[in-house]
Amino acid sequence: MKSADGLRVLVVDDEPPALEELRYLLSADNRIAAVHTAVDADSALRALDRREIDALFLDIHMPGLSGLDLARVLAHFADPPQVVFVTAYETHAVDAFELRAADYLLKPVRPERLAEAIGRLVDGQPIGPRPPGEDDTIPAELGGVTTFVRRSTVRYAEAQGDYTRLHTHDGNYLIRTSLATLEQEWEKAGFARIHRSYLVALAYVEEMRVDAGHCTVRIGGTTLAVSRRHTRELRNLLVRNARPGAAR
Repeated sequence: MKSADGLRVLVVDDEPPALEELRYLLSADNRIAAVHTAVDADSALRALDRREIDALFLDIHMPGLSGLDLARVLAHFADPPQVVFVTAYETHAVDAFELRAADYLLKPVRPERLAEAIGRLVDGQPIGPRPPGEDDTIPAELGGVTTFVRRSTVRYAEAQGDYTRLHTHDGNYLIRTSLATLEQEWEKAGFARIHRSYLVALAYVEEMRVDAGHCTVRIGGTTLAVSRRHTRELRNLLVRNARPGAAR
């Protein structure tokens, strides 16, 4: 529970200059009630055991447990503190997103960018996926560039080993999530499995065709195979969604 006087934060960084600089900048913000420091994950866990902490400003590359490892440990707490990653590397933005970090700051930290991160902490708005029922945003990374894809724009998803390729009207994006995981998470958002390789957004299905015992659907000009075991269930879902007043 946040203190009435402001946020109680813990800065974790194994580099003393970076640790002191961030401590100084945080102390200057009137939304921060107290700033504590730790030089690695072990000392951070000891500090969390001794004090009430609302948020961690967490370096990623540290000896022993990395900042990402520590964040995964914190996720198992009954009431975990919020986490802001502070790093010199852009390559872990997707990991931060998946861990529902409050923010992701690049070193050297600019005061105006830090102020924005503190605002996220005060508001309690993470950069990670939204609760079920809302339009989730999925990070896809290619060549060091992270693109945030809205689930509502995905026409269908295609299995590619342990990865999945999301197909939208303006391109396709590879994400580090299996099709089986998406099937479970997106079922209530109007997606259905039609084949071991495909998960489709029912709202984008333009046509279902059965020819000589083989079933296909057409989505955005693309024809996808439907396996026999999914054919009847898919037909029922499409008919149900097509009824007047059916939820979309």
